[in-house]
Amino acid sequence: MTHTLFAADALLPAGWARNVLLTWNDAGQLTQVQAGAARPADTPVAHGPVIPGMPNLHSHAFQRAFAGLTEHRAEQQDSFWSWRTLMYRFAARLGPQHMEAIATWLYAEMLEAGYTSVCEFQYVHHDTDGRPYADDAALSRALLRAAQNTGIGFTLLPVLYQTSGFGDQPPTDGQRRFIRSTESMLRLLDTLKPDCDAQGARLGLAPHSLRAVPPEALREALAGLDAIDRTAPVHIHIAEQTKEVDDCVEWSGLRPVEWLLDHASVDARWCLVHATHMNDAEYEYAARSGAVAGLCPTTEANLGDGIFDFARWRSHGGAWGVGSDSHASVNAAEELLMLEYSQRLGRRQRNVGASAAQPHVATALTLEAVQGGAQAAGRTVGGLAAGQQADFVVLDANHLALQGLSAPDMLSAHVFASHRTSAVDAVWVAGRARVTAGRHALHDSAASGFVAARTQLLQD
Repeated sequence: MTHTLFAADALLPAGWARNVLLTWNDAGQLTQVQAGAARPADTPVAHGPVIPGMPNLHSHAFQRAFAGLTEHRAEQQDSFWSWRTLMYRFAARLGPQHMEAIATWLYAEMLEAGYTSVCEFQYVHHDTDGRPYADDAALSRALLRAAQNTGIGFTLLPVLYQTSGFGDQPPTDGQRRFIRSTESMLRLLDTLKPDCDAQGARLGLAPHSLRAVPPEALREALAGLDAIDRTAPVHIHIAEQTKEVDDCVEWSGLRPVEWLLDHASVDARWCLVHATHMNDAEYEYAARSGAVAGLCPTTEANLGDGIFDFARWRSHGGAWGVGSDSHASVNAAEELLMLEYSQRLGRRQRNVGASAAQPHVATALTLEAVQGGAQAAGRTVGGLAAGQQADFVVLDANHLALQGLSAPDMLSAHVFASHRTSAVDAVWVAGRARVTAGRHALHDSAASGFVAARTQLLQD
């Protein structure tokens, strides 16, 4: 059986097209995307321009319940590291029921905000005392259930975490819930693979960072992952903070990205999360590897990380995508806005994100972020083309910021001028409507569950 939707305007991989007929099968795969089509009788019509669904390439779901709770001075000079101390205290209280409730709301929220899939960088593994649960995969399975219940596309990335710093420094008490041996991690991946396959999720691996995974463990974990799936995504935090760069140089004589590229077979299956602090040679070297730069502009701004040199990365043909990371913001358009504005502030220029092919910044950024996000997710969610999954977002042409504009200007208004009000009308994942009239079916129940979980965590 085939399913169809007609759009007066749709953003295809090559750019905007008029009178587009989208056709997909029962498996949720696009079988035809026809521009310049006549609308068949009885075919539904989108309420506004159709854009590809945005993959969210970096998420720590539980941190959504922590958002907004660190916006006060805890030290003489606050930084990522003081924020991390407060985050550890919050993570210490989390249980599987909290994780599922928080993630269910977050994933519904993501869908309402234009994300259609998410890469979950999952590093809370054990019970509050650091011992494994009776079901060693309990917290990962809570996330899988949240993804399945909300209908968001899912890439699960269990995190390997072993040390607190370069040179095999022992983990701290606040990290006890994260720690796994390499053998334990590979057993977890074997356990989770059937669960992921059963619901169409992708399974990968996330070595947390070079400071948290010693070289031999990194080598063994990657070899073990290859034995399970040689194409599985690999994500790693890297060069997010200047202290991390300095510590890596002191330990190895090399900068983090330089060390990784010299010691691991980094290629297109890798996502280098943040990669904020690279030198000229690293930008070129990393871009040529084919790896995706995982940019999280609102979190990087919230944590005071610094500014990624987007124009330099692009000049080397580097792939990139966006993630909401700590979920200081959950809004695909706002990540693109923050990325563009950070570049304007740093370069004192406007419209940095425009390209020769796409002069509209929002159009250029959307198309590139979708491609890079799909690559990082390891899933066929790369846009509105035959063979890709039918993941798309319908903008609300009646939203005040969008009314009366051309399709490219509507997308620009959605990104730059909607003033924190949603211009999303509908969201489809694998050919199923998950958001209608701007709301997810689980909006009310998921919100109530989230508030109850957060309240309990703050009271305990």
